[in-house]
Amino acid sequence: MIPEKMMPLKACRLGIDTHHEPNIYLRSDSHVCKSEGFEALSRVTVNTEHKQIIATLNMVTSDLVAEGHIGFSEAAWDMLDMRYEDAVWLSHPKPVLSISYVRAKVYNQRLNQEQMQAIINDIVEGRYAEVHLAAFITACGDDKLDNEEITFLTRAMINAGSRIDWKLPLVVDKHCVGGLPGNRTTPIVVPILAAAGLTIPKTSSRAITSPAGTADTMETLTEVSLTLEQMRRVVEQEGGCLAWGGSVRLSPADDLLIQVERALDIDSEGQLIASVLSKKAAAGATHVLIDIPVGPTAKVRSQDAAERLAASFVTVAKNLGLELKILFTDGSQPVGRGIGPALEAHDILAVLQNHPEAPDDLRQRSALLAGAMLELAGKSKPGEGEKHALELIKNGAAWSKFKAIAMAQGGLKSPPVAPYRYELLAQRTGKVEAVDNRLLAKVAKLAGAPADPAAGVEIHVKLGDTISQDSALLTVHAENSGELNYAVEFLLEHPELIRVNEV
Repeated sequence: MIPEKMMPLKACRLGIDTHHEPNIYLRSDSHVCKSEGFEALSRVTVNTEHKQIIATLNMVTSDLVAEGHIGFSEAAWDMLDMRYEDAVWLSHPKPVLSISYVRAKVYNQRLNQEQMQAIINDIVEGRYAEVHLAAFITACGDDKLDNEEITFLTRAMINAGSRIDWKLPLVVDKHCVGGLPGNRTTPIVVPILAAAGLTIPKTSSRAITSPAGTADTMETLTEVSLTLEQMRRVVEQEGGCLAWGGSVRLSPADDLLIQVERALDIDSEGQLIASVLSKKAAAGATHVLIDIPVGPTAKVRSQDAAERLAASFVTVAKNLGLELKILFTDGSQPVGRGIGPALEAHDILAVLQNHPEAPDDLRQRSALLAGAMLELAGKSKPGEGEKHALELIKNGAAWSKFKAIAMAQGGLKSPPVAPYRYELLAQRTGKVEAVDNRLLAKVAKLAGAPADPAAGVEIHVKLGDTISQDSALLTVHAENSGELNYAVEFLLEHPELIRVNEV
């Protein structure tokens, strides 16, 4: 509702990128600030003739904003569908009562379904600033959610967005918990399963703390920002899709939380489970495969930790009515050769096209996962799923299906190639004894991944390889010289990234 008896301000677009959070900018001597008592970083309701949002107020002490005007960040401008000098009114927002529940969780109090739903609804409706999101994420971190609370959170995230009902008794999906660079099996598994006659409406996230998410990698090959209607059309036509979950508003709170988790470099187990299962349930899945890589520098570092995480996954999935299968896989080293969106896409294409130099570990891992799902869904006899999956790669059926899905999503394109490179050479002859996944991911991110799709790291060795002095260990790829220098500087400061012991 537009406040009465208040002169409107005139809108102006400042071209300031504040990511997803809407920000507005007012002169400190504005009559509105004086009359309403607004201060810097106040949360205010922004009203136009047609729409309303809550935004963060920033004070301007220069001539950046003209008298009688109000400046908008790109996010706020787009949310309100503004035009230059549109009339704008400001008012105080109603108190956000659910923040008291966040405060309670900070002090280790349990939250119920109603409280969790209130928090998620307010997040989706834009009532939380990033500081509130950060408080919620931190309060739920470090295993502070029990399985019942994770179930409440998952249901709340499902209820706050769209949900698809395929009217089918069996719809499959898969997810890897992450932490393993280059582990881009999904774009191989999806066409295998779709070629076998299964329905797999795969929605994926962008990277949180890694150099690439499946959506980032697929975006170098085809369109992933599909509407719900487009996604439904692709799946009905081809049996599967490879879409970005944020574009179809399946569990929309998850994408808002991910933005802040990325900044905090936090990916708590409770929110991980809620993130994964809310999107699977919202996408209409009935049977879900979870891949948990286990390794000393993976996200899950021990078998005990993996089994605890798996137990929580199983409990929450059962509460939601999902049939779940867990696989523990090797997380001791990267999968494939590429780390970063385009480099991983090149590996995917090589496997699907049966290129003789395709990374065999990526092929075998994809077949293992696809085979487990083929058995779970009754498409393969027990113990024969992996062989069935490999056959669908070798006979070209998976590649044909991948091309068909890509064309249905908007066309198949070639991933970009970075113009700047640096090759790290071995300092001695010896055997590769250890590879640090986390440090490798850090190098790829410093090189520009995932924001620069061609950036990342190409690794040339595997654990146990015997190498000679001056042979290539890895190559850093970057889209500009500055980021290449950042990555190389870090790389040279961390020689333990790839440990080579003399034989």
